[in-house]
Amino acid sequence: MNMQPGREQTPQQVALEKLPPLSLLVKLIYGSGEWSYASYGTLRQIFYAIFLTDVVGLDARLASVAALLGTIWDAINDPIVGAISDNLKTRWGRRRPFLLFFSIPFGLSFLLLWWAPPWSSQIALMLTVMLAFMISDTMQTLVSVPYVSLTPEITPDYDERTTLASYRMFFNLLASLITAVSAPMIVKAVLRAGFTQQQGYLTVAALFGGLAALPFLLIFFVIRERFAERIRVVEPVSLRKIVQALWRNIPFRFAVAIYMLNWIIFDLVAMVLPFFLLYWVAQGDLLASINLGGEKIALESVVLGLLLITAVVALPLWNWLSHRFSKRSAYLLAMSAWAIVQAFVLVIQPGQMGLIVMLAVLAGVCVSAAHALPDAIFPDVIDWDELCTRRRREGIYYGIKNFVRKLAGALAIFFALQVLGWFGYQSPPKNAIQFQQAPITLTAIRMLIGPVGTFLLATVAVVTWFYPLTRERHARVQRLLARRRQLHS
Repeated sequence: MNMQPGREQTPQQVALEKLPPLSLLVKLIYGSGEWSYASYGTLRQIFYAIFLTDVVGLDARLASVAALLGTIWDAINDPIVGAISDNLKTRWGRRRPFLLFFSIPFGLSFLLLWWAPPWSSQIALMLTVMLAFMISDTMQTLVSVPYVSLTPEITPDYDERTTLASYRMFFNLLASLITAVSAPMIVKAVLRAGFTQQQGYLTVAALFGGLAALPFLLIFFVIRERFAERIRVVEPVSLRKIVQALWRNIPFRFAVAIYMLNWIIFDLVAMVLPFFLLYWVAQGDLLASINLGGEKIALESVVLGLLLITAVVALPLWNWLSHRFSKRSAYLLAMSAWAIVQAFVLVIQPGQMGLIVMLAVLAGVCVSAAHALPDAIFPDVIDWDELCTRRRREGIYYGIKNFVRKLAGALAIFFALQVLGWFGYQSPPKNAIQFQQAPITLTAIRMLIGPVGTFLLATVAVVTWFYPLTRERHARVQRLLARRRQLHS
């Protein structure tokens, strides 16, 4: 780092000088881990609810209970895995051994999640689905918590963390795009070949499960926990004291609220969207498509594809805005804009495919920020915790973050399926290509994706407005931490 003559370096500059900027290769390889996480998550976010109701044949209300009860296990496994990784000492570091040993079991868990049990009893179906959910979720926890916990250990820099989050979210959105577009096409191709929907979903699960194991193995062999080596090791403390310390971390409270609301909104919209497209826009036509360049493409593939393509393209915009202003300001702008877009969904009428496509593109710009910026905010609250407690607890923080992420998804699916169940949702007959829901059910679907989504977006915008850890305050935190580390070096 070149300094002007006579100017003294701050402790923060000294600390950062010893850690060179991350290379493009490191950013790409680390970011690729999000492919694994997102392919698993996208399949579950968008297609799992309609898979449970229309393929497994599970009552919507029982399906919601199975997903919610399965998530209760998250209250145990996420913080446990985080705490174990915080205290693990191996020649490979604290986090990477998890990626080596559990990446392949994680990939295999895709098949279990997308298996339709042949039982006739609704209770047996619910219990089997819940068990499969719990097992696959445990495998996901064992790789995802250590993976995301690497973020603050790779770099301490405010802007570089945002850049790293952007690389992660590039792969996240790329995986979401490919998964969301190809999954309906693969299932329909299997159907046209004379097989069942269940075989189509298992084909999708086998393909993306196999691809999910590879990035984590690559990260194990390439990434190093370089920043963790500069942190002073202290004796572990009791769980009660940890919980008390987390609660005293006020920026963490806001970050958790933002993160939970963010993903409840996204999961709710993503889950209800296939129901909305199939039963409202396409009026129950299971083969509905849009003509693009003479080719008929499935309606779901077009809408989800354009939304996610736009989200990928918009990533540099939000990265630039967060560097130019702050993560908080950029995210506040995105959520406010998305609330306006979501409000217009209610005006869409059956058959208006052009309008839904246009709104999908506009929503995609905002979805981009929803994927990238909450993750970029999170490492900063860990720095605040270190300043207050003199401890680094990435594993516990990211274990809680991972739990909040899954809890948000479970709450979204529970709420939406309960509403659909109580408002008369019916599973279509097997092999049906045309099936219409009752008017009251259609109204429930429209309200879930329109006004309810708009209200939640307005709520997260308000919470973000009061988020206390600004760019300036975080810079001061980093300076104080750098000075303290110098004194103990």
